[in-house]
Amino acid sequence: MNQDRRRLAVTALIKLATSDDYQDRADAGRALANFAEATEARESLLRLVLDVNDTLVTLATAEALLRRQDTAGFTIVAEALVEADIQHSTYIHDAVTAVFMVFASERDRAVEACDALSLDTGAQVRQGAAQLREMLAEIRPVLYPQEPA
Repeated sequence: MNQDRRRLAVTALIKLATSDDYQDRADAGRALANFAEATEARESLLRLVLDVNDTLVTLATAEALLRRQDTAGFTIVAEALVEADIQHSTYIHDAVTAVFMVFASERDRAVEACDALSLDTGAQVRQGAAQLREMLAEIRPVLYPQEPA
């Protein structure tokens, strides 16, 4: 893995995230989610999830972060939930549903990740993880693991 190239990509995406065009910001959110573990990407990702000008940016970024199905993505979404107004919360909820509606096993792993985040030292992450866990608990996925015959 070439860290210099990854840093350059993150820098370019952070710049794209400040565009006046909502499509640029949505694209930046989707792509920057791939670098959610990078400290320098965190602030931009939070700002994109809580985009003040277009909820498409919120939905696209939140979905991309949740599709990672890892602590880095869940943490950013959890932090955003604490700061989100009702409109942003609704779009984050829509992203949670879109990502975790199909496979019960993926939803269950996300619930476990939220349980682990609820032990985080940061109050904002703990509070957001609890909200995210509630959203996940409401979902009734389409596919459940098959019972052995």
